[in-house]
Amino acid sequence: MELAINGSEQKLSVSDAVFGRDFSKDLVHQVVVAFRNAGRSGTKAQLTRSEVRGTTKKFKKQKGGGARHGDYRAPIFIGGGVTFAAKPRSFEQKVNRKMYRGAMCAILSELNRQGRLTVVEQFEIDTPKTKTMIAALEKLGLSKRPLIVTENGSDALFLAARNIPYVEVRDVQGLDPASLVGAEHVVMTSEAVKKIEEWLA
Repeated sequence: MELAINGSEQKLSVSDAVFGRDFSKDLVHQVVVAFRNAGRSGTKAQLTRSEVRGTTKKFKKQKGGGARHGDYRAPIFIGGGVTFAAKPRSFEQKVNRKMYRGAMCAILSELNRQGRLTVVEQFEIDTPKTKTMIAALEKLGLSKRPLIVTENGSDALFLAARNIPYVEVRDVQGLDPASLVGAEHVVMTSEAVKKIEEWLA
């Protein structure tokens, strides 16, 4: 299949396996959830009854005082331990390489079908100025949540987009399924498309 290049009469020939794949909602959902879970810190920690600092002395006699209690570190008391205390853990989910690449191809194909993928010859900014980036986006007719993907993102490009809300700039190595799914429109350079095709084909 061929992708139209914005501002040019030429077309870019790409693989149907990467940009013409059927969309699999279940596969994409599984891969996106696994990717986001891998970024969770999992550092939540609470103290159990045995870990709370305090005396273990029985604070009242066993009988004659109502309910029977041992010490103040019991979970029913304020400042006591937690019954089922949360401990640091990993939220990582296993995703096969074939599944990950398949999900990336499905997302790119769906973006192309919906007309949310724009290919340009190059996307470069000479000066790291916010107004320069805004002008470049307006020239392409982009306003909401654009994702710009280049083969090797320059520092000027990253700095120019840094102060604009919901504008992301990624190079091919930093591309992930969550950023693709969350973007309203994706702009890719022709060189980035070729690198992605080599990676996923």
